[in-house]
Amino acid sequence: MGMTAIVSAILTLLAGIGIFLVACQMMSSNLESASSAKLKSLFAKASRSKLLGVGIGTVGTAAIQSSGATTVMTIGFVNAGIISLVQAATIIYGANIGTTVTAQIVALGMFGGNSISTSIIFSAFAGLGAFLIVFSKKAGLKTWGGILAGFGMLFVGLSLMSGSMEDFAARQGVKDFLAGISSPMLLVITGAIITAIIQSSSVMTSIALAMCVTGLISLDQGIFLTMGSNIGSCVVAIIAGITSGINAKRTALIHLLFNCTGVIIFMIAGWMLGGFTNGSISYGTMFESAFPGLPQTQLAMFHTFFNVITVLIMLPLTGALVALVCKMIPQQDVSDVEVLKLRYVDDNMLRTPPVAVEQTKREILGMAELAMENFDRAVDIITTLDFKERELFDKVEEKINFINRTLVDFVVRLSEKTALSEHDHLYLSTTYRTVRDIERIGDYAENIAEYADSLQEKGQRFTDDALYEISQLKVLIHRLYDNVRAAYKDERFDSLDKANVIEDQIDDFTKMMENNHVTRLSNGSCTPATGTLYLELSSDSERIADHLINVAKTIRSLATA
Repeated sequence: MGMTAIVSAILTLLAGIGIFLVACQMMSSNLESASSAKLKSLFAKASRSKLLGVGIGTVGTAAIQSSGATTVMTIGFVNAGIISLVQAATIIYGANIGTTVTAQIVALGMFGGNSISTSIIFSAFAGLGAFLIVFSKKAGLKTWGGILAGFGMLFVGLSLMSGSMEDFAARQGVKDFLAGISSPMLLVITGAIITAIIQSSSVMTSIALAMCVTGLISLDQGIFLTMGSNIGSCVVAIIAGITSGINAKRTALIHLLFNCTGVIIFMIAGWMLGGFTNGSISYGTMFESAFPGLPQTQLAMFHTFFNVITVLIMLPLTGALVALVCKMIPQQDVSDVEVLKLRYVDDNMLRTPPVAVEQTKREILGMAELAMENFDRAVDIITTLDFKERELFDKVEEKINFINRTLVDFVVRLSEKTALSEHDHLYLSTTYRTVRDIERIGDYAENIAEYADSLQEKGQRFTDDALYEISQLKVLIHRLYDNVRAAYKDERFDSLDKANVIEDQIDDFTKMMENNHVTRLSNGSCTPATGTLYLELSSDSERIADHLINVAKTIRSLATA
């Protein structure tokens, strides 16, 4: 094997890795798009049940074929305060089990012999998927075409990698060199470094599978490379955690400690096993006996066995692991000024667009809640002239404005993602106006608070009749808000119908307020200056109702999606 052949083998290996990575991304994004509703529902069920958390992580990762995406999504949930560290830990446990599905699929594709290999058969799916993408006019079929094409390309990449391994295996010098790398620790470190560089444990495991099948390395060497890939896969979580809050950093550390602990336990157990049997029994010999003549299955099964056993060991110790991580990354002192940030979304969630859409809706509902809280504060301030919550009012208004700016920027970037259903794309297109409507509610609440400042300066207040009417208007607006929230959150048209009725009632009520104001002016019970502020309050409240109903009406555009 000359230098030309060596260079050709290296380039073929790089081509195979590249196609495999693109295929993983393509299949993952299209699987997310096809299962977006189920995926959002699945992660919404995260609870205190540890076993449920493991199940969510396993099924979610198997569904989207990306443990990195699941882990980053989990970090986003922790950062938003949606799930606890214990819940996050169990989901990460499950993600480690779910990621072994890829190795099992790859192993299945390596069967063959004198007949047509399964790798060739599966590779043909790339062509079928491409036909669907190019010739289908339905978005759903194009998505499934992307899934099939990605699935097929996995095996095209695998074939290239296997071919390059066969070329290397034909060179005795290469085989002798690799055979000399027998140190388990060195193999684990090598697997971790390569995985960290390419940021895909699936690729590292697939390379190890191909090397085992071609005889380039032994099964024991492949096992330790695979164990190292588990540690290297933590780099994605670490990168995501560094740029996020303290609990996100703790979650990334949980992932690292969990994977490292599993490797340490298995390495110690392997060393003891070899010591007690004078080296006659190892992980390799055990799985060779269990699955004779099938090196690809042997390594894939060990990968699954390793992760399942690690989860079973660590699951009862989750509380202790979380406590350790909290000591390693202690809570920092927080100043009186709250750091402005989005509560339910961050940039990490852009890796899982369908879930990011659901979190965007939660962020908008949270923004609406803040705006209504400020409306209540403004009404309380102007009716009581008690300004003790004015500072809090200003802070909340600042936060509403921050969400307005930051969330729109997030939605712009989220809208560019391809792993979204037609419904999600349509929903995102409505969010710009919705966020603006809610921001305007905050502005009108600020106007009402400023009217209170004017009343205090003039040493005046509203009459008892005016205060009663304001209280009744407030009740109507909250009834409207409750129905708007229900309509927007769950796309309920019955709530939209009720909201429309209440909005008409508010219009009639504000007109009645104007008429009553004229009566009070004529009988001298109200001053012109105070009356002007009263009319402004009535008008601003009516506009708040208009913006609320605008939010609910957005569901009409989603009905056909």
